[in-house]
Amino acid sequence: MLEQRGRAGEDPAVSLADMPSVDQLVVRELRDELLDARGQQAEFLLARLAGRASTPDAPVHRGNADRVEFELLREIAEAYPELAEAVWETAGELAV
Repeated sequence: MLEQRGRAGEDPAVSLADMPSVDQLVVRELRDELLDARGQQAEFLLARLAGRASTPDAPVHRGNADRVEFELLREIAEAYPELAEAVWETAGELAV
């Protein structure tokens, strides 16, 4: 990730400060695995994409995706207590 950002011209010091921790990357991977196991990956990604649009219903899509992600993160925190801090850091980025 750092190499990719450096090749794009970003300052390594800035890139490093913005990088997620290894635990946060693991949490995101677990979230993606849960979505995939439930057959919700495509629906979730479409809601995230629609939430970035400039349409009037974008906040609704963003809110729905945030709620789904928050529930998944709660499950991960319960199943993997050692990742709880990373889970709540990730959840802090959501508007729930």
